Amino acid sequence: MASVNCKVAASLFKRTLCLSPAQKPGGQRSLLTVSRLQERGLREGRTVHKCFAPHNAPLCRFHAVSLPQQDNMSPSLKTCYKYLNETSRSFAAVIQALDGELRHAVCIFYLVLRALDTVEDDMTIGLETKIPMLHNFHTFLYESDWRFVDSKEKDRQVLEDFPTISLEFRNLAVVYQEVIADICHKMGVGMAEFLEKHVESLLEWDKYCHYVAGLVGIGLSRLFSASELEDPIVGEDTRLSNSMGLFLQKTNIIRDYLEDQLEGREFWPKEVWSKYGKKLSDLAKPENIVPAVQCLNELITNALQHVPDVLLYLSRLHNQSVFNFCAIPQVMAIATLAACYNNQQVFKGVVKIRKGQAVTMMMDATNIQAVRAIMYQYVEEIYQKIPMTDPSSGRTHNIVATVRKLSLSSGSLVSRHGFSPIYLSCAMLLAALSWQYLSTVQASEEVHTGQ
Repeated sequence: MASVNCKVAASLFKRTLCLSPAQKPGGQRSLLTVSRLQERGLREGRTVHKCFAPHNAPLCRFHAVSLPQQDNMSPSLKTCYKYLNETSRSFAAVIQALDGELRHAVCIFYLVLRALDTVEDDMTIGLETKIPMLHNFHTFLYESDWRFVDSKEKDRQVLEDFPTISLEFRNLAVVYQEVIADICHKMGVGMAEFLEKHVESLLEWDKYCHYVAGLVGIGLSRLFSASELEDPIVGEDTRLSNSMGLFLQKTNIIRDYLEDQLEGREFWPKEVWSKYGKKLSDLAKPENIVPAVQCLNELITNALQHVPDVLLYLSRLHNQSVFNFCAIPQVMAIATLAACYNNQQVFKGVVKIRKGQAVTMMMDATNIQAVRAIMYQYVEEIYQKIPMTDPSSGRTHNIVATVRKLSLSSGSLVSRHGFSPIYLSCAMLLAALSWQYLSTVQASEEVHTGQ
């Protein structure tokens, strides 16, 4: 990428905290009706037998029922899911756990933004070509033959076969098309703005994170409401949706300081790091470790300001598959920030949450009470590590106290140890296991390559 690299949309996309998921208009009403009946059963305390497993699995190991195959999908839609699995790893499994037609809408949303992000990432494309392409990318959704075959990026297949993706985009209900095209347009303009621009102030940090992650949160929220699986307020309250994305993106940026430095990218806002060093790269020097950690703590404190919005957003969700989709990356993020807080290792190597810890959170974070308990646990962990001499310690104490209060606002805190999830789809479990497997494979490859 250019000066500022779009990493998201991963939190949401490329990176895997993991964040992370649609039927054609012809069958939407019956599918939505089924989903609402299932959700109503959950709210009324009835047992709801619902299972999601990969489409190539004929039988669920946990339920004695046959699962739907891909036979009812068009060849182009099957190809889109193929690209989804090739470009998103564990994210793909969680997308496929979403209910009804929303699954396809989010799949196409992901692929469109992945294609846009591939253009932005490709350093072989000159700015005279890239900037107009980013500005106009949303119009290519309505051009049946548009494709780009000169990319050198690893995910270039989504550009080379963009006609397949745009075809399935046009097969979506118009209400979904409008959301996806609008977010694609706004993100393309934002990416172009930051191609040669460094993040100077905290306001610019928020603006950059809005373009690459907040807009994703806003778009997903609008899709949730458009599907009628969630109330209109979920899609209308863009402040909360934006905070969902900013919390994830800031966590990625904070955690990946050293990796970005090694690759020549800078995302930490100068307004903050300039108080602790002459250059951002100076923070990696051993003699600067004390001010480096203080800078780290200030940025984590800034990111924690989004947690109240995250909790309010999640409290509004009704559909279980949407809740799981949204909650898991958020609890991964708070655990990552807790691991990074006051931790010198951020400037020396990679800070990761343990695989078992991640899988446990994925299985636990299935209702708002459990999420509040997880948030409480990790802000308490941060609280225990706040140095008395840290320049931002007062602000850190304040946001920790706020999150504690919000976590306890609905009554006594739920103990995670005694918590039994009310719902866990097979795809969610498979995603957790896949994440653990991929991490093991990656570690093995690092050993063999001597990294």
